[in-house]
Amino acid sequence: MLRRTLPVAVLTFACAQAFAAEPASTKPAAVQREEVGNRVSENIPAIPAELLEKLSRYQNTRGAGLAGWTREGCVLINTRFAETSQVHRVCKPLGAREQLTFYPEPVGGVAAAPAKAKANGFVFSKDKGGDEFSQLYWFDFGTRNTTMLTDGKRSQNGGAVFSPDGTLMAYAGTGRNGTDRDIYVRNVATGETKTVVTEGGSWGAMDFSPDNKELLVSRYVSAAESYPGAVNLEDGKLEMFPVDGGKASFGGFAFAGDGKSVYFVSDEPIQGQPQEFQTLRWHEPASGKLEILTRAIPWDVDGFTIADDDKHLAYVTNEDGISKLHVLALPSHKEVAIPDLPIGVIGGFEFSPDGKRLALTLNSATSPSDTYVIDLAGKQLERWTQSEVGGLDSSKFVAPTLVRYSTFDQVDGKQRTIPAFYYRPANAPKGRKLPVIINIHGGPEGQSLPTFSPTAQFLANELGVAMLVPNVRGSTGYGKTYLSLDNAALREDSVKDIGALLDWIAKQPELDASRIGVYGGSYGGYMVLASLMHYSDRIRAGVDIVGISDFTTFLTNTESYRRDLRRAEYGDERTPEMQEVFARISPARHPERIASRLFVAQGKNDPRVPYTEAEQIVKAVRGNGQPVWYLLFNDEGHGFQKKANADYFGAATMLFWQQHLLGE
Repeated sequence: MLRRTLPVAVLTFACAQAFAAEPASTKPAAVQREEVGNRVSENIPAIPAELLEKLSRYQNTRGAGLAGWTREGCVLINTRFAETSQVHRVCKPLGAREQLTFYPEPVGGVAAAPAKAKANGFVFSKDKGGDEFSQLYWFDFGTRNTTMLTDGKRSQNGGAVFSPDGTLMAYAGTGRNGTDRDIYVRNVATGETKTVVTEGGSWGAMDFSPDNKELLVSRYVSAAESYPGAVNLEDGKLEMFPVDGGKASFGGFAFAGDGKSVYFVSDEPIQGQPQEFQTLRWHEPASGKLEILTRAIPWDVDGFTIADDDKHLAYVTNEDGISKLHVLALPSHKEVAIPDLPIGVIGGFEFSPDGKRLALTLNSATSPSDTYVIDLAGKQLERWTQSEVGGLDSSKFVAPTLVRYSTFDQVDGKQRTIPAFYYRPANAPKGRKLPVIINIHGGPEGQSLPTFSPTAQFLANELGVAMLVPNVRGSTGYGKTYLSLDNAALREDSVKDIGALLDWIAKQPELDASRIGVYGGSYGGYMVLASLMHYSDRIRAGVDIVGISDFTTFLTNTESYRRDLRRAEYGDERTPEMQEVFARISPARHPERIASRLFVAQGKNDPRVPYTEAEQIVKAVRGNGQPVWYLLFNDEGHGFQKKANADYFGAATMLFWQQHLLGE
């Protein structure tokens, strides 16, 4: 099953002092450095106890995401009760959560063995200090022992898939050369493991055939390009499937129960007509029959799953950021009535081993992730987990509205519009304009969704601050054309979308265009730096988390298994054309243009955006006379997964906004 991972972001902001841009000086500002355990802080003042106390309840919310079913009919969930997220088991609606894994590092990538398997347990992945060199482990329900399944070296392993009878397990790994993600197949009983795909590139295992003779695989190039195929597990032959139009994006791929036909998600042309969105399709190669199951839905299908008894298929569409769940009877493909779900975003979803129930993760703007179960026959929805919200009154949480604002270019003779979620305080004082935080997603092939954010709630309810969460060009969810609008040399067009949002803010009578901050992580961190580079006269301050500061150094230093994937999106730094583009658009090359206050936060073990990207922008901006706050965690990677670290970063961010954004 293809699962969408709900965005996980540590968002934190705050309030108080009026801002005045200081003239740049050629003299580097003095640096006050503090090292406490794994934390290195530069120029960050002591966090006031009053601020920590006020933040405490918001920092103690938590969610519970579905990780699978056990053969006994319990659900596995991933949730945090201490420092990191671990696997728990729940056996009835709102039942006790039994913790199964206990590690200082977060656990993810859970895949439960099928009910028919001889072994009873689940596979999970875990790295060290956020380095993303994840190893796979087997948790056995009988012995409660854990066994490492992969090499334990500097390799990245994940995406475990079991055969229907549980005798085989496929996964992807970089163990052969550290660069290419190959496909491995493991005999669960003997432990014998062999590579079945070593073609080079980034491959993933999708599904075993019912007779265990074939394995569906896919080679990922970019969000707009992937190539599916099948490996004959008896003779090792790899057969790639023809792609209509030569290039397309593919999502999930799975065998039907007959083993002769497949279900898949793609934006391939249909009868020669280009398609903007990814649709769910059924194909029988022998007869050539093709059925477009979601032809009438003009939105992407995010994923699907098929019941073990092959009687039902469930899929989720992403409709302007809101998830819609559908269930089809098989093989008729007739829609099955299901109970209404709360409006929100669906994460993982999976049928129970007997095929009679469907579990799913549901998240909304006013409720953290929780696991729900649908009884298909009874058409009943039951809530299986009730996650905590730090003792806060959830009835006072603010739900965002979806707005669209005009940007600089046109589509079919009309101004293009950009969607954004707008969190507006419910009880804003009359006559007082609201300060604004613009929160920019990463990716860049990501999408901001109206999911629960304790930070947005804190801003709205405690500080009276509005938050705008745009999906600038290049975001997924709005069609193939929109996705491609920021590729390579068009990179700064997405930054212009932020400039257009600044224009929109200035026209809103309730918003204060003189008090705007920007916040973002990863590619969103680049967008923060680029926005400051272009609009420092209109933005007071920015927070950059694990962001790209120079595309040439980023592509040179990112881990080798990611380099070609990122070149497909950003361009090839080895060509003169892109060298010229990168020299023009990289913030580290133009620090003199950043006059707003800046806070940079980074994980030392980040394999995606190396910590050197953070250190070079900090050094460059300081060298231009601007003071910069800098935070480095030696035990984190691409984001902050440990609660103590995330809490400190959140409090520091609040203090930063307090000193450099807000004021009377």
